[in-house]
Amino acid sequence: MNTLTAGTPAPAFSLLDQDGKTITLADFAGKKVLFYFYPKAMTPGCTVQAQGLRDTKKELDEHNVVVLGVSIDPVKRLGKFIERDNLNFSLLSDEDHQCAEQFGVWGEKKFMGRTYDGLHRISFLINEEGIIEHIFNKFKTKTHHEVVLDYLNEK
Repeated sequence: MNTLTAGTPAPAFSLLDQDGKTITLADFAGKKVLFYFYPKAMTPGCTVQAQGLRDTKKELDEHNVVVLGVSIDPVKRLGKFIERDNLNFSLLSDEDHQCAEQFGVWGEKKFMGRTYDGLHRISFLINEEGIIEHIFNKFKTKTHHEVVLDYLNEK
């Protein structure tokens, strides 16, 4: 796994959101984008992480940050996740994990003695010019939003 680093341009992505609409990085020119990868919609950890971002939307808006969650879930599952948890940001489907591979977050994982390829929980803050400003890779799901806000508030 070769994760991108801060200071490099974010790959231009084109993914479907929960409504089947194509979303690209260019859609958010002039805004910061928190592009966060999570393993699977509607699982306990991913739910807590999404709810934290949902509940801090106002503060993120004040920093000109748009949140986009990315998983390998199909579009239909993403819509159910948004509806179930009243999420106020878009979720993107990367079923073939090509985008995850471009960002370097697809790779070997271990769980309960099993090794497999999967999506790593890493977030990228992309600045207004499309450059990766910061990478969040050390956080707990329940405090992810706090780590992001702490970084934004320090600037």
